[in-house]
Amino acid sequence: MLLLRKLPGMPGWPAALGLRLPQKFLFLLFLSGLLTLCFGALFLLPDSSRFKRLFLPRRAAAGDPDLPRSPPAAAEPRHASPAAPRRLRDKLRAAARLGAPPAHTAASAGGSPQRGQPGAGGAEAGTDSAPAAPRQTRAPFGFDYETFRRSLRHPVLGRGGGEEPETRARRLKIREMMKFAWDNYRRYAFGKNELRPLTKNGHIGNMFGGLRGATIVDALDTLYIMELGEEFQEAKSWVEKSLDLNVNGEASLFEVNIRYVGGLLTTYYLTGEEVFKSKALELGEKLLPAFNTPTGIPRGVINLGSGMSWSWGWASAGSSILAEFGTLHLEFLHLTELSGNPVFTEKVMNIRKVLNRIEKPQGLYPNFLSPVTGNWVQHHVSIGGLGDSFYEYLIKSWLMSDKRDTEAKKMYNDALEAIEKHLVKKSAGGLTYIAEWRGGILDHKMGHLACFSGGMIALGAEQAAEEKKQHYMDLAAEITHTCHESYARSDTKLGPEAFRFDSGMEAVATRLSERYYILRPEVVESYLYMWRLTHDPKYRQWGWEVVKALEKYCRVEAGFSGIRDVYTTTPSHDNMQQSFFLAETLKYLYLLFCDDDVLSLEDWVFNTEAHPLPVNHTNLKAKASVQ
Repeated sequence: MLLLRKLPGMPGWPAALGLRLPQKFLFLLFLSGLLTLCFGALFLLPDSSRFKRLFLPRRAAAGDPDLPRSPPAAAEPRHASPAAPRRLRDKLRAAARLGAPPAHTAASAGGSPQRGQPGAGGAEAGTDSAPAAPRQTRAPFGFDYETFRRSLRHPVLGRGGGEEPETRARRLKIREMMKFAWDNYRRYAFGKNELRPLTKNGHIGNMFGGLRGATIVDALDTLYIMELGEEFQEAKSWVEKSLDLNVNGEASLFEVNIRYVGGLLTTYYLTGEEVFKSKALELGEKLLPAFNTPTGIPRGVINLGSGMSWSWGWASAGSSILAEFGTLHLEFLHLTELSGNPVFTEKVMNIRKVLNRIEKPQGLYPNFLSPVTGNWVQHHVSIGGLGDSFYEYLIKSWLMSDKRDTEAKKMYNDALEAIEKHLVKKSAGGLTYIAEWRGGILDHKMGHLACFSGGMIALGAEQAAEEKKQHYMDLAAEITHTCHESYARSDTKLGPEAFRFDSGMEAVATRLSERYYILRPEVVESYLYMWRLTHDPKYRQWGWEVVKALEKYCRVEAGFSGIRDVYTTTPSHDNMQQSFFLAETLKYLYLLFCDDDVLSLEDWVFNTEAHPLPVNHTNLKAKASVQ
């Protein structure tokens, strides 16, 4: 009963209304009943969408036409549902996606609805209206690692023997450089993302969203391939005990994918150690919310904790970058391969659908695409930064599929034809280069990042029609030669970040802002592919020149550092040992002096961070069976 206080000097408020005693009693009784009815109705009303709209903002209500459509339930990330009442449903979905339904749910052999849901035999779960039908469960999805290893055509580390002493000595020198780089990282920066060798401390940066140990994850497969067993065990132990994926920070979707996901996937395939697979799959799921855009084209930055994503502030009109959303295919197909979860493959195949649907200017792919409209934002085309690895992943997707992904091959062939027609040029001095294209106007420069293209074109040439095979091999050799010239024409014999072909200058940096070298791998990457496909000894010689230059100008007391000017023999160091130096540069140089069956190109495709992923020679899934 509601107790009402009287204030001194004032009548009670029912009396103030002029009500008599019986009327007062009836009024209070009516008021009490009304309150009881309201509170009861509030708790007993069904959880309908109408009721929700009374309490939630309009944009959160179901069916709001202004709200972008949510992805299908099967594709929804585990952490994408903020409402607490939906947590159980999310867990059920996640379990179903992984092929391991909880004990209280089961799918029939014919894909019938679950018990307790509409359509499940007309009975609700837990009722006695009908006897329960025998439940059928599917065996959990599994990846058959032993079958995978047997499918490889060559031993991972080769058969060995028969090499020249000089080749072995050079390979061992590169191995010593790797050990030196690792030992100093371990001593001064272990667990941080990268080493600062001049100040002898660690660097974290803001590119990995709070993730740590980028150098460790990037270096895992290199340590394994170089048979640095003790160092590999140190790295593995750190991943097991200290690689925390429950972080909350802004991460580059692209960098986390190629370095962390790629490095973990590769190390699983090399070793069969489950910790690497489970970490890769967990991290892969954390990247999925970046795809929650109207087109399915992912945004470039994601918060690994909240799942929120956005575009880079410097990207035109909130656009996504071709080389970023186009460099997910290899890793995401392997995430599906290892998990049985098709969502990873669906996400990257949708990117292809969007790209095939829109018109390409002159057959070229501009670098900026709106994830909202699916239209190009600027007509800037580059085979270097912003575009590079998109083209690389097209030909490598075809190779990784064991040459079954014909769509990827066609996209690559069409793109290369447009590139050759509009961007490939020859200087007055006879050097072949790939210019950049800005709305039809050529910028006659080539970035260090674009120097991977010699190796890419050589890989594609091996698969081209007979009448074009030699043409593309010649084009690959010419571009690789041009990139070598950018090294040979510097005082340090290391190449600048970008070099130009104008004002009478060829293959040299003409701007102060382009004269630096940050231990990049793209030139030696092309040397490796050209050596493997031609066995021309000049590529090994060119690679050895790079080794000597690194030792002379980049090796410091506590590691390796980039330099700020390749055109002076007394360069200033930038105090950064990049993680990709251990993942890519040293790995490519080491493999250049290995036999061809060490990580054979018949069995492995390198992602753009030089992490080798296996060619899918056979169906390696352990089939799900009905029990």
